[in-house]
Amino acid sequence: MKIKSAIFFSLLISPFFLYARPADQKSLSERITGYGMDVKLDTEEKTVSGTMEAFWVNNTSDTVPDIRMHLYMNAFRSNRTTFNKESGGSPGSRDKDPGWIEIKSFLMKNGTDLLPLMEFISPDDGNREDKTVCRVMLPKPALPGDTVAVVIDFETKLPSNIRRTGFTGDFYFVAQWFPKFGVYEPVRKGETGRGAWNCHQFHAHSEFYSNHSVYDVKITLPADHVTGSCGKLVSEKADGELKTQVFRAEDIVDFAWTAWPGYTVHTDKWNHVDITLLLPESRLEQVDRHFMAVKNALDYLTNNVGPYPWNYMTIVDPPLMGSGASGMEYTTLFTSQSSDVMPEFINLPEMVTIHEFGHAYFMGILASNEFEEPWLDEGVNTYWEARILDHFYGPNSGMIDHRFLKVSDKSVLRLSYVLSPVRQIATSREYSWNFPRGSYSMLSYQKAATVLHTLTGIVGEETMNNVFREYYRKWAFRHPSGKDFINVVSEVVRKEHGDKFGPDLNWFFDQTLYGTGICDYRVSQIENRKYRKPEGRIDYTGETEDEDTVTDSLYTAVAMVDRVGEVMLPVEVLIHFTNGDEVLEVWDGRERYRHFTYTGHRQIKWVKIDPGYKIAMDVNLKNNSLSESPSHTPLRRMANKLLAFVQFYFSLMLL
Repeated sequence: MKIKSAIFFSLLISPFFLYARPADQKSLSERITGYGMDVKLDTEEKTVSGTMEAFWVNNTSDTVPDIRMHLYMNAFRSNRTTFNKESGGSPGSRDKDPGWIEIKSFLMKNGTDLLPLMEFISPDDGNREDKTVCRVMLPKPALPGDTVAVVIDFETKLPSNIRRTGFTGDFYFVAQWFPKFGVYEPVRKGETGRGAWNCHQFHAHSEFYSNHSVYDVKITLPADHVTGSCGKLVSEKADGELKTQVFRAEDIVDFAWTAWPGYTVHTDKWNHVDITLLLPESRLEQVDRHFMAVKNALDYLTNNVGPYPWNYMTIVDPPLMGSGASGMEYTTLFTSQSSDVMPEFINLPEMVTIHEFGHAYFMGILASNEFEEPWLDEGVNTYWEARILDHFYGPNSGMIDHRFLKVSDKSVLRLSYVLSPVRQIATSREYSWNFPRGSYSMLSYQKAATVLHTLTGIVGEETMNNVFREYYRKWAFRHPSGKDFINVVSEVVRKEHGDKFGPDLNWFFDQTLYGTGICDYRVSQIENRKYRKPEGRIDYTGETEDEDTVTDSLYTAVAMVDRVGEVMLPVEVLIHFTNGDEVLEVWDGRERYRHFTYTGHRQIKWVKIDPGYKIAMDVNLKNNSLSESPSHTPLRRMANKLLAFVQFYFSLMLL
């Protein structure tokens, strides 16, 4: 069966797929998988149960004998699951409140019972107590172009201890809640062998990976609960104390939803995008901040990466009791984070809103494998978060903008990397759950973002914009890898700069992203020596000079710089002379040391490495400058600012 006809057939056979895209509108993705669900939220039992019809299309040249699905909610089944063993957590806030998912029936569309053919597997660690992945052997292998259509009755119990998903009281955030296909990955071009299922367990330090899909979701729940979801509301019907809502979502990688009677609903619009914001009534002062932040992000990413393709989105700012669901992303729905009292000078709501929205691009559109290469989503997204914040809220005050203290988001990221004791560990080439303990955030977020800021300093911001425009053009609604991204970087940089940075950028990424070294350049010494009068037996080969005049006015001035770290990057060196002259040297940074020598009537006053702060990975900026006569004025100024801010802070505490 042809792939396109297989998808069309799957849409027709399911009663849930009622709102298919009109035939004259092209889908954004291949739609290898699709889901139709009819479920009910039981607020007494804290369960979501019902029926799901789903399909997977074998769009490869392989004959595939099985299907594999994620059952993520089983991560909260007991304290022996891989998720809880890695995090040291418990399945719920009380023993009676774990989370789980039970498969009541598992049929093929033709009625064949697959439940006896289903088994739990643990492909990552062999943990028999972990039931977050299942394998189902098919009665007949799926041939190239075949569609596997299944009907599953399931019941999901939500955990009380919200970690991304769960409930607290009458607040519900329902994520990773239904059986979801893994990704069958064909052999990449140029490689040999056959493809395989990529279907990892639910780990404490990783996120998710799935195909772009179409979703039709019908939810029955209490009528007083306000909802938000990854889909667009198609219809709503009241039935006494209950209501039934139908949502439609296309070309997204996951479907999550939330319900709570306490939400207030606010709407806004940016170009073609309808924006809905859900948050507690106690946070009405944060409404405009969320809207402004997401519209800034929409504008910036559209201009510098690519268009936002959907015509809606939902922002959720959960109440305090649901804060465990804060800061998560599901493409067209994401959760932000603020509080009932949030000072204007701290851009926390803006930062979280911009970051989580950015995942619509770097996870939602460019659906990289977050299990295996989390930096390609989290690090890239954090890089753009900093650029957006520092662009719209001030280059030196994107994170904190107070008259006594200004902090850029970029500097916060850099310090998180610099101050980490594990900053030397490789960022990738290890699955995220194998990272050294306590290093996941720094490696996946801060280090990767700092690497990209450093690359921006080297090749230029507009070149980086063109890198991401091309990355979007080539890989939107596909599954790019780190290698694919680096190939795009190399292609664009070479096109714009020729051979200036070599035939490719592997030398950069091998050192900074995948390497274990640090970057540290230092000004070690300044020498200003008077030109010495010739002494001893001198044989002149040229014209003679007035020696008294020469020695009174000529100097040999030397600026000595060192490469202290292992990472070798091109770096600028600014040399300032006593007569006001300045020379900007460019050093390839490969030698362990370099001397810049000048002979003339001027002396060196001070030297500064990387005066434009382009090399964000330099771990010690204090040794980047040296002066013949250091001034203590900047130190006194900083001390005064710090003292003033401390006084201001304590005055707030005493209010």
